[in-house]
Amino acid sequence: MFQATPVNHRNLSRQKLFRFLFGSMTALLILPVIIVLSTLIYKGAPVISFEFLFANPTNGMTAGGIFPALLGTILLVLGALIASVPLGVAAAIYLSEYAPNNWFTRAINIAIINLAGVPSIVHALFGLGAFVIFFRFGTSILAASLTLAIMTLPIVIVATRESLQAVPMAFREACWNMGATRWQTIRRIVLPNAVTGILTGVILEVSRTAGETAPIMFTGAVFFLPFLPQGVFDQTMALSLHLYVVSTQVPEMPEAVPYGVALVLIGLVLIMNSVSIALRMYLRGKKKW
Repeated sequence: MFQATPVNHRNLSRQKLFRFLFGSMTALLILPVIIVLSTLIYKGAPVISFEFLFANPTNGMTAGGIFPALLGTILLVLGALIASVPLGVAAAIYLSEYAPNNWFTRAINIAIINLAGVPSIVHALFGLGAFVIFFRFGTSILAASLTLAIMTLPIVIVATRESLQAVPMAFREACWNMGATRWQTIRRIVLPNAVTGILTGVILEVSRTAGETAPIMFTGAVFFLPFLPQGVFDQTMALSLHLYVVSTQVPEMPEAVPYGVALVLIGLVLIMNSVSIALRMYLRGKKKW
């Protein structure tokens, strides 16, 4: 009924061009991930077994399993989450719901941004000075977890603040008109509707925490321990440090072992993230807006 004009043809051609360009960029981002995962699965999958996952390293770490490092990584991630999530959420609530827009608040925001850009080795030295020496926690799981928590705190704060600000102001105004206090509004209305964004910050924190090596080298992780940690003041092994050790420091290491350790580390991160994503999708499905 309508005949396309030259302008329509030109716009359609431009649309196809930009669609191709954006699709190519997406493929270029996904392709390296596929190559890395394929390489790890091809070279590391043959070494994965029940013994590899749940046995201790033996024969100078050239044989046996990685259970102490696997358990240590889980403990460090959980410790960092316990320390950083409540503090980060509280800071985000203050900045989003209570703090006035003045020079002090802007200075805090700049400090958070700068903290997110600090190299991990600097966080490691801070953790060594603050938690290991000043607070006398020693090289321990507690000191390493707190160091990781400080390092990932900006992620939680930013993600939580963005999710809080995404809650419509009409929700708050309706509560205030009903006589609710500011804290009652935050606790019963704002936070439940922002929990999916908070979980996004948790997912990002888990991904970064599990893969960090420098902060835990100085504060709590060791190359090898003949026993499992008995408390938060004990040292521990970790998958990221163990991967570095078996890749560079252990002679006559079978080629498949480092790839197997890397595959387990990625799998652990994916499992932890999958739990958070599943919970986030469940809570998002219950939203009414």
